Amino acid sequence: MKVLIIDSTHPLLEETLHKNGFELVDGTGWNKEEVLENISDFTGVVVRSKFPIDEAFFRAATSLKCIGRFGAGLENIDLDAAERHNVTCFNVPEGNRQAVAEHALALLLNLMNHIRIADIEVRHGLWKRHENTGEELSGKTVGIIGLGNMGSAFANVLRGFNVQLLANDPYKTDWPENIKSVSLDELASKADVVSIHVPLTEETRGMINKTFFNRLDKPIYLLNTARGPVLKTQDLLKALDKGQVKGAGLDVLEFESSAFKLQIEENPVFQKLVQDDRVLLSPHIGGWTVEAFEKMALYLAEKMIKHLKS
Repeated sequence: MKVLIIDSTHPLLEETLHKNGFELVDGTGWNKEEVLENISDFTGVVVRSKFPIDEAFFRAATSLKCIGRFGAGLENIDLDAAERHNVTCFNVPEGNRQAVAEHALALLLNLMNHIRIADIEVRHGLWKRHENTGEELSGKTVGIIGLGNMGSAFANVLRGFNVQLLANDPYKTDWPENIKSVSLDELASKADVVSIHVPLTEETRGMINKTFFNRLDKPIYLLNTARGPVLKTQDLLKALDKGQVKGAGLDVLEFESSAFKLQIEENPVFQKLVQDDRVLLSPHIGGWTVEAFEKMALYLAEKMIKHLKS
């Protein structure tokens, strides 16, 4: 059986598939038209986010049995079309959930203790101790929006910090004893920290907006390591100016393309965002660690092998 590798991943994925008898074809240099011309030859495909996997793709992929997404999100794949064409889609959120959780915690502790600003000031010969007085995470209430793989992992890394954990997830059925299930309104009214861990769907797109910020009963720290379009950036900037948000740690931005490339051009909202010292930014690397890449490679290979050999 032949598997097409459309995006670069990790050598362990290809090695594991090859050892299990699969013929691999490197299509990382192909554009979408070249992929569509050749896709009928393949029973499996490995993708990241090079281009959307749409109805036209599935119509051309007459032999395809499964798609392996090297990552957590599946928003770049038309899942309804996949179902119509009897193609199974796999992702590996269990592979990078620990990385995302640790990255979210790093953003939070950095914000609460002014580490980025203090570092810059010291490098410029400024020794501002009083101005950089921090806050302790201990004793705070942390609200987690979305308690799937990523949200649950974030809750786990907070275990040693003596925090109260609230979460909102209408699709969660098995709730840990240490996490209280609450409505989004209750979470907004009680949380000191709000961390977003939902997938990007039509339901979640833009869900963190001015309506949400107006529900807050006290200033919060906001974290987004999920997907950029879940958060309305313009509304966040207004919430920062109003004092509703004390600081924001963003690993993802509303201005990313579907391939997770930054699309800013002369965007005034982005320019205001990057000039705000209350905002801490990173380039969608929450799930990018050495260990995460290895785990995602092995987990994805395992899922594809099991399915294609069944």
